[in-house]
Order: sequence, then structure tokens, then C-alpha cells
Amino acid sequence: MANSPIKSYRDLDVYQRSYRAMLRVMKDLIPKLPTSEKYDLCDQLSRSSKAIPRLIAEGFAKKHQKLGFKKYLDDALAESNETAVSVEQVRDIYGIEAELCSELVEEYDIISKQLYKSSVAWDDFTRKTKNKDQ
Repeated sequence: MANSPIKSYRDLDVYQRSYRAMLRVMKDLIPKLPTSEKYDLCDQLSRSSKAIPRLIAEGFAKKHQKLGFKKYLDDALAESNETAVSVEQVRDIYGIEAELCSELVEEYDIISKQLYKSSVAWDDFTRKTKNKDQ
């Protein structure tokens, strides 16, 4: 959506990408983990993967605040990194869906980069807007 206007958080590529990745984690990975991980890795992976698109959406609603959106982008970045580590743990501890896990780690690396770049761009945008207002 390179030149499309952004009217909603759903228009953001990073939101769409993180939502698709979350669906893969929830549908294709978590159900295959051993029951012994129900309250640890399953729970953590579920929470962190779901948090990313939620934080993007919540932050977008606060884009009118100078620091609001950036804080949510930074939190989403932390959750993305945490999700990537959890997926690596699934692959390396249990050997479950190794190819899928590797694809997801790559996907979360891209998501993390997008979130970082978005956060930096938001800083630049709010700085320019602040200078313009003065």
C-alpha cells in the first residue's frame, strides 16, 4: 500500500503482517506444543503474538498525542522480539514445525524492523510538526 492513504490501522502494512503472523502462530504452532507447556511457552507465545496487532491498533487511536503512538509502537516492537524468541524456543527445544518456525522468525524480524522504522519516522514527524507549530 505504498501510495495509499492511511485511514485506519488496518491500512498499515506492519499491522497486516503482524496479524497474519499471529494467525499462523495461533493456528499452526501453538496447538502442536506439548501440554506441559500450556502455562508457559503456549501462554507466553499466545499473549505476545496477539499483543502486536492490538498495540498497533491502540496506538493508532492515540496518534493525535505527541508521544502516544510512539509508545505503542515501541511496546509492539518489544512483543515482536519476544515472539521471535519464543518461536525459536519452540523450534530449538521441541523441533516442532522447524520450517514454519524459521519462516515465522524471519517474519517477526521484518515486523520488528518495520516497527522500529515506524517509531523513528513518528519521532521525526512529531518533531517537524512541533517545529512547525512554534
